[in-house]
Amino acid sequence: MYCGSCLRDNALAGALIRRGHDVTLLPFYTPTLTDEKNVSRKERVFFGGISVFLEQHVSLFRHTPELLDRLWDAPWVIKAFSSGSIAVDPRVLGALTVSTLQGEQGRQRKEIEKLLHWLRDEPRPDLVNIPYTLLISLARPLKRALGNVPVVVTLQGEDLFLDGLPEPFRRQALDLIRAQAADVDLFVAISQYYAEYMRDFLGIPASKMRVAPLGVAPPDGLAPAPLDRNPFTIGYFARIAPEKGLHVLVEAYRLLRREKGLPPARLLAAGYRGPDQQAYFETITRQLGTAGLAGEFEYRGSPDRAGKFAFLHELDVFCVPSPYHEPKALYLLEAMAAGVPFVSPAYGAFPELVSATGGGTLAKSSAPEDMADALLALWKDDEGARDLGRAGYHRVRERFTLDHMAERVESVYKEAVTAAPAGR
Repeated sequence: MYCGSCLRDNALAGALIRRGHDVTLLPFYTPTLTDEKNVSRKERVFFGGISVFLEQHVSLFRHTPELLDRLWDAPWVIKAFSSGSIAVDPRVLGALTVSTLQGEQGRQRKEIEKLLHWLRDEPRPDLVNIPYTLLISLARPLKRALGNVPVVVTLQGEDLFLDGLPEPFRRQALDLIRAQAADVDLFVAISQYYAEYMRDFLGIPASKMRVAPLGVAPPDGLAPAPLDRNPFTIGYFARIAPEKGLHVLVEAYRLLRREKGLPPARLLAAGYRGPDQQAYFETITRQLGTAGLAGEFEYRGSPDRAGKFAFLHELDVFCVPSPYHEPKALYLLEAMAAGVPFVSPAYGAFPELVSATGGGTLAKSSAPEDMADALLALWKDDEGARDLGRAGYHRVRERFTLDHMAERVESVYKEAVTAAPAGR
């Protein structure tokens, strides 16, 4: 599984290093997995997924010595235990999430102590960037241990997890995050939409909110996709899960082929498919079979970086009709980097990406009928689709590269560091 947050954070760290900064990227919960050079520290995992689970459910493990913990905190042990997928379903992680957010008063207190102990032998950082609000409880102990070092928290999609928590855990988690927002110097959202949404969702003061859009690294020498339409090929590249909307696209494709006059075409999908989504995927494939379209659908698995861009080059249009109001949409930047036009619902970060790049069109909603109509319009407008593809291809290189992202984040860091002495 290539997680969008891991991809973004690893790419950002690598870009900052190339810009001359000294960056330490620490894996939390599981080892990081990216499709570019991994710049994280690989010798250990903090808040290891096995440790936090054991500490939550067995009191003995809240007191075991660090030397013993290293046995199950080792990256290779976590990988072997999880088979690449430790559970992240919010429906079963409510109590653990609340406990983690309780910080030094929670059952994972020892994990904070292990992190602070490790930091004693490391150079003191000028700034700490916590990757999402689910770890906001680290802000206060890090400031105390590191001499009031400024702390920035990235906002990059955690509302989906928080909203999935059952009550009373959802309310408790939100209350804990809101109460600890004062410990954070600045929050940095990955889109303007998400900055506005999370400001209301978590009660973050506007004065603490900044925006640093995502960036990608287009492969050297990558030409725009040919868009040859022989046959017309619609593509999906995202996690195989209901919140990303593959089932919506499958129904839209059925409407296109059976009701809207689209001639024989192809529907290609790729992306991580976890064991917990096998039944979901089988339901989708059965629906295609019932419609007599199984032979036009192909699932390509979870390719590496080279395979991803080769996949994108096969497409005439890209579509991830996420019912979730997507704040990130990294996959759209990648599709545009390959010169492929996209169709998306008119909410979340999608409208601002259309406005900033001109690389795609918006459907009225994520309803299959509306998605089918928008896809059909691109099929009918060959030259218009090519114009969108060319616009996205060039705008990504002009405004949304890794250097652009790093420059924006760097300005947030500089602001936090410059302001820090006045608060000491």
